[in-house]
Amino acid sequence: MRTLETPFSHRLEDLAPRDRPEPQPPGRGQVLVRVQAAGLNYRDLLVATGHDRWLSPADRILGSDAVGTIIATGPETERFAIGSRVITTILPKWISGPLTPEKRKGGLGGPAADGVFAETICLDAAGLVAAPAYLTNAEAAAVPVAALTAWHALTRGGALRPGATVLVEGTGGVSLFALQIAVAAGATVIATSSSEAKLERLRSLGASATLNYNERADWGEEVLKLTDGRGVDLAVDIGGAASLNQSIKATAMGGVVSIVGLVGGLRAEIDLGEVFQKNLRLDGIETGSRTMLEEMLTWFEDKRIKPVIDSTFPFDDARDAFLRLREGRHFGKVCLSF
Repeated sequence: MRTLETPFSHRLEDLAPRDRPEPQPPGRGQVLVRVQAAGLNYRDLLVATGHDRWLSPADRILGSDAVGTIIATGPETERFAIGSRVITTILPKWISGPLTPEKRKGGLGGPAADGVFAETICLDAAGLVAAPAYLTNAEAAAVPVAALTAWHALTRGGALRPGATVLVEGTGGVSLFALQIAVAAGATVIATSSSEAKLERLRSLGASATLNYNERADWGEEVLKLTDGRGVDLAVDIGGAASLNQSIKATAMGGVVSIVGLVGGLRAEIDLGEVFQKNLRLDGIETGSRTMLEEMLTWFEDKRIKPVIDSTFPFDDARDAFLRLREGRHFGKVCLSF
């Protein structure tokens, strides 16, 4: 079978499918899945390039997000039957409840375990969820990390409700899912981008107000103006070190800043005075459990939420998909088809 693995050089330009033997027959509680589509996340760039804590073995199969059809089942596998279409979860041991060190182990497509960018994968059935029939393969593959992260942030931040105000940053997967979910819940959304064309598309998705952060470094002040000085109830922060202080500034007293991304760096100098004077809560968001994903997909199906797909590349052109994600020109999810 063909796989996509971390290049020995840790250069995206050297990414190319490799051949590897087919997986062994599934063991107890396991299934074999024939992958049909996969979704890229920023984390995949970090693993592929060996960045910081995401340094992995050079032959690590990349990727955490995929949809496929079960082609074989092992003993004592009752959740799914052959022919079921399923979606992967990045943390297959996190079934429900709060995250623990044990549930955190075995994250797919990183330092701990092989991922899903392969034609056939063997996984524990307990870590899979049924793919909604109304979603295409690419749409289903776009959901596991980005949508669940956004859902987790909004639900834990108390913003999945009418009347809430939410700030989303940029036009990557998590930000667009946060926008779509918040709008569907009746919340008011302010969205940022560096592109006027993208800002127009954000408004078409339901953003009540938009602002170009390239035109004003102190864009948190602009968010305050847009909310009559109050600030937003929830800021979904994507940029990490590059944006966290502006997100804090943009948030209302008693509000929440959900830290879900790190595209602007891992380590930030925080204005603590702003945090405690506003009585803010800084929420670190790690994707979510399988149970959360199932609840979210039920809600999605009821609301008929469809992921925004930027582009879908054939598996043979996976390098181009990674390069597009790195360039940051995408609007929505970048996917692979098998």
